[in-house]
Amino acid sequence: MADFILNAPKGANKKKFIVGRGSSSGNGTTAGKGNKGQQSRSGGKTYVGFEGGQMPLYRRIAHRGFSNYPFKKEFSIINVCILNEVFESGETVDKDSLVSKGLIDSAKVAVKILGNGELTKKLTVNVDKVSASAKTKIEAAGGSVVSSTEAK
Repeated sequence: MADFILNAPKGANKKKFIVGRGSSSGNGTTAGKGNKGQQSRSGGKTYVGFEGGQMPLYRRIAHRGFSNYPFKKEFSIINVCILNEVFESGETVDKDSLVSKGLIDSAKVAVKILGNGELTKKLTVNVDKVSASAKTKIEAAGGSVVSSTEAK
């Protein structure tokens, strides 16, 4: 059996970059910081968005109006074709059954059923929202939609 020697790929191990150790090192005197100015000083940092003393863009532009982003409600979306594959005829589709089948992670999330695909099984659906097309497909297959809000 041949002896194999493990070597790191070329360029993987670099020498530590030491500054301020004399002019012959290539990084003496100014220690790679250039000449004078704010960036060459210790502690010479600026904040994000700093424009050299000019009024920053985020303060120049007026911030008005309302954003619904913090209040938006996100739904876990499930199509009727997935319900057709996973559930048996006569079963109830609710958050607990969706968690047990592994279709959603938690019963705390809002669930919406969409009408993509075909449904051939009779199911009782009890989730947060059901689209109009999904509702017609569920009812056409002999199932029913219980206490959900219709949505577009």
